[in-house]
Amino acid sequence: MKLGLFMMPLHTTKLSYNEMYRQDVEAALFADELKYDEFWIGEHTSTKVEPVTNSLQFLTGLASQTKHVKLGSGVVNLPQYHPARVAADAAMLDHLCDGRLILGIGPGGLASDFELFGTTDKNRQEMMDESAGMIRAIWEGEAPFNIQGTHWSVKASDTYQPDMTIGLMPKPLQQPFPAFCTSAMSPYSGTAKLAGARGWHLISANFNAPWIVRSQWESYCAGAQSAGLKADPATWRVARTILVTETDSEAEDYLATPGNAIWSYYNYLLTQLTRAGAIKIFSMTPTTEPEDVTLDKVMASMVIIGSARTVTEKLANFRDEVGPFGGLLCTFHEWDEKAMWKASMRRLIGEVMPALRRHTPHRAVA
Repeated sequence: MKLGLFMMPLHTTKLSYNEMYRQDVEAALFADELKYDEFWIGEHTSTKVEPVTNSLQFLTGLASQTKHVKLGSGVVNLPQYHPARVAADAAMLDHLCDGRLILGIGPGGLASDFELFGTTDKNRQEMMDESAGMIRAIWEGEAPFNIQGTHWSVKASDTYQPDMTIGLMPKPLQQPFPAFCTSAMSPYSGTAKLAGARGWHLISANFNAPWIVRSQWESYCAGAQSAGLKADPATWRVARTILVTETDSEAEDYLATPGNAIWSYYNYLLTQLTRAGAIKIFSMTPTTEPEDVTLDKVMASMVIIGSARTVTEKLANFRDEVGPFGGLLCTFHEWDEKAMWKASMRRLIGEVMPALRRHTPHRAVA
């Protein structure tokens, strides 16, 4: 099982933009120093606590500063870009990072971004699917380009000058191209089913209870089966909030601290998704009633904290419950106590992961 660091990133309101960006970069470089397998960064345009506006741009800044981690966009909100723009930028980044790019894509998830970019009333999943197909067509095709769709057209044919290379677009370094990946956060997610049908990789969110995580893989497998593909759990990544401390009591004391970064994270998400009418995302069980969803219950269901031994046991039980997956993504939380969070990252890769790999035997591919 591979280990990655996943950043939405979601901060508290305590830091300035400059402080948030610097902390995000420091955490990414620390993950590379510790030899985490992957680093993922999300993007939103119109919320201060999620300050990264362009994941590919952020990763480009890391390309020459990192050597080990694969760099994942988690995710590029495709309805907000022209497909040719994403295809060109991602191909360039793949060269700059020597073929370490994973192209995470999505339909977007923030209402204020929908309003900002005029996609509120549009079929964003359809737009994402069309854009992804066009990006792949650009990478697999040759100039001149003339790709027509419902939402976009990619045309560079009338001005094509092959002797001067005018009209050509960059191809990624990876052959045939970087893996596509998307995220899911709803029970029996339609996006997960689409990912399975398209052969994309899947990330399940850290703010989902185990039953929802399991349902997302079931949807993915159904989508793959519908397209005649074989679902490979090695390509499935699952995000979790993880804090590994020296003792269980240290973790419990931190979580009891008013306004701590984990509490702020889940309070923000629960508030926003409740206002959006999506409280089902936080259901602890399939029969949980909306009025029973509280912040304390959500955190108890989804947060994994404690000593290395305790965290290992909890992660092993979690994996047994949801089924085998190939990548564990530790969710970044603001470093309100930097020394504690950096020590947690060290313990996770140095103590928990070796024990977890021994504890969980290899299982046959689904």
